[in-house]
Amino acid sequence: MVLDRAGAVEQMNAQACRFFELPDAEAARGVALERLAGDEHRIARLARTVLASGLSAQESDLRLARRQDADALLDVAASPLFDARGDADGAVLVLRDRTLQKRLLQLEAERERFQALGQMAAGLAHEIKNPLGGIRGAAELLARRAADAKARETAELIVREATRIAALVEDLMVFARGEALKLRPVNIHEVLDGVLALIGLDELSAGVAVERSYDPSLPEFLADPDRLTQVFLNLARNAVQAMAPAGGSLVVATRMTLDHRVTTPGGRLVPTLAVWIEDTGPGMAEDVRRQATTPFFTTRSGGTGLGLAVADYWVTQHGGMLHLDSELGRGTRARVTLPLRRAGAAAAPGVR
Repeated sequence: MVLDRAGAVEQMNAQACRFFELPDAEAARGVALERLAGDEHRIARLARTVLASGLSAQESDLRLARRQDADALLDVAASPLFDARGDADGAVLVLRDRTLQKRLLQLEAERERFQALGQMAAGLAHEIKNPLGGIRGAAELLARRAADAKARETAELIVREATRIAALVEDLMVFARGEALKLRPVNIHEVLDGVLALIGLDELSAGVAVERSYDPSLPEFLADPDRLTQVFLNLARNAVQAMAPAGGSLVVATRMTLDHRVTTPGGRLVPTLAVWIEDTGPGMAEDVRRQATTPFFTTRSGGTGLGLAVADYWVTQHGGMLHLDSELGRGTRARVTLPLRRAGAAAAPGVR
C-alpha cells in the first residue's frame, strides 16, 4: 500500500484490501491509515515514524483485528518516498501475511499435545478402571445388604461417584483411542440446525434468542457429521450456560474464508469455511481464555473441563482450528475453521 505525506492511502492492492476488510482500493483512497488500523496500532505508529524520519523501518508479528475473520498476523516493512527536493513525500508499506504459517505451527503443536494426552489417558484408564469397577461392585453389594437407611445412602453415594469417575475416564479416552473420522458429504447448516434444535430442549436456553447468519453459497464438504455435531453442541452448550440464568443472544454464523487455504497431503490447496458461535455472556479473562481448551480446566461448578478440550480435538482431527475470542462483560466468540475438502481430496491424518 502507498501513503501520501499526510499518511492517507493513495494506493492499495487486493490483498491489502482483504487485510482491512475493504471491498476495493477505492474505498480506502484518501482515508488515513489511523482510521483503518486505529491511532495507536503498531502499523500506524510505524508509518508515522517513517514519514517523520525519512528512514525505512520494519516490524514483525503485528496483529490486525478483523470483524469478519480471525485476526491477521503481519510482518510490515515501510520505506519512505521522496519528492524532487529530497523531502519525504509518502511511504510504501509491504504487508506480509504470516497468519497461515502461525496456524500451521499451532496445528502441529495441537497434534503433539493430543498425542501426549492420549498416552496419558491410556495409562490412567488402565490404572483406574479396573479397581474402580471393583469399588463400584462392592458398593452395590453393600447397598443391597445395608442394615439401615444411612448405610444404604452412603453405599449409593459411592456407586454414583464411581459411575461419575468412570464416565470421566471414558470421556478422556477419546484422546487415547485415535479413532478415525468417518467422512461423508456434509451440509454444515444441517449440522448446526440439528445442534440448535438440541440446545432448544435445554431449560437453560429459555431466555436465549438465537440468530442464524448462514452463507448460502457454502457447498457440501467431506467431514464426520457426528463429530462435528459433538463439537458445535459443546460450544453452543458452553455459550448457553455462560448466559444463564439471565439469558442473552446466541449468534451462529458461517462464512467462506478464501484468504486462508489449507494444503492437503496431496499438495492441493483447498479453501476453508468458518463457523462462529457468539454469546453475550460475561466473557472470560485472558488467563482463563488461554486455558479454556485444557482438559479438566473449568470455572463452572459441576463442570468436567472436557467439553472444549474434546471440541478442540475433533476440530484438529479434521485439519481445522478452534479459536476463542473473549472480552469481560461483552461475551465470547468461538471460531471454528474447517477445510472445504470435496470428494476425491486427500484426507487429513486420522481420517478414513
